[in-house]
Amino acid sequence: MKAAVRAWAELLRISALFTVPGDALAGAAAIGRWPGRGTALAVGASLCLYEAGMALNDWADRDEDAVDRPHRPIPSGRITPGAALAAAGALTAAGLTLAARAGRPALTVATGLAATVWAYDLHLKHTPAGPAAMAGARALDLLLGATATAGTGSGSVGGKRPVGATGTSRAARDAGTVLPTRTARVMGPAQPMRPARTTHPDVRAAVPAAALLGAHTYAVTAVSRHEAQGGSTVAPLGALAAIVALGAAAVREQHGSRDLPPVPGKGGPGDRHRPVASAPRLLLTALTAAYLRTAAKPLLHATLNPSPPLTQRAVGSGIRAMIPLQAVLAARAGAAGTGLAVMGLVPLARTLARKVSLT
Repeated sequence: MKAAVRAWAELLRISALFTVPGDALAGAAAIGRWPGRGTALAVGASLCLYEAGMALNDWADRDEDAVDRPHRPIPSGRITPGAALAAAGALTAAGLTLAARAGRPALTVATGLAATVWAYDLHLKHTPAGPAAMAGARALDLLLGATATAGTGSGSVGGKRPVGATGTSRAARDAGTVLPTRTARVMGPAQPMRPARTTHPDVRAAVPAAALLGAHTYAVTAVSRHEAQGGSTVAPLGALAAIVALGAAAVREQHGSRDLPPVPGKGGPGDRHRPVASAPRLLLTALTAAYLRTAAKPLLHATLNPSPPLTQRAVGSGIRAMIPLQAVLAARAGAAGTGLAVMGLVPLARTLARKVSLT
């Protein structure tokens, strides 16, 4: 029994699971919402789809792994190919089911994410489009968090309440009039009003954060294509340059009030979902430094000595570096608490990575 659990833990790369929840949390922060029910559903869907990709990846690579990595669960015979494929299918279905509970827009994004995962594992990863496909999948994962959070009406970070949220019935809001309440019966007849306006955030506000996360993923994936054989200095050097550039971009641009579009609702241009001030510069700088420290040093080592072990270590560190990057993305959107919460996953990921390989 213990051996079977160990085999499935290796197949599903459970040590990498802690890099997933931050996608949805960063997506929620990017649109100025506190994490809520939709965010939780997005996290669950993301975890399922991520694990589906891990199982499908090893199923698709079973012949290649038999030569390069005979210790992996499928080539070693600890898990059958059929079981791995069935797990990938079941996890995909579970992920889409969870996304559907967050609304149709979230399901649409999750479907695109699932299709990208399957396309990557079954074909694209062996083509020049592989890194772009993986980058797209990670960007979609962040957008899934933003879409699911917006679709289920989580509270805004700034504490704003939707117009018409109190004092009227749903029917009244739909009809554009206020029904008589106890107060209205005393004060007089109900007065007509404009149709109620909602405060649904614009999910497009999460696109810049998704692009940054996707760029990081592209760089790490480009290096991972050489982790079995090693020998490439160009890939880790290019990834190192990309990581430094991403860190500079993240710490340079903070989302203050001047960057936020007004949201339809009560008040004027200052009535916004997101807070008017970004995270303190010191916090943002510290989180960015953690991101660079996690990803850059192993990539430098792999550049100087592109052996398979150092290249694999650089890939593993690049995967773990997604956690501080997600924290940076949340903090630069003004959600300092969310960024610190995401950083709390770092020690858990580091501890589990010592027991189960990230790659």
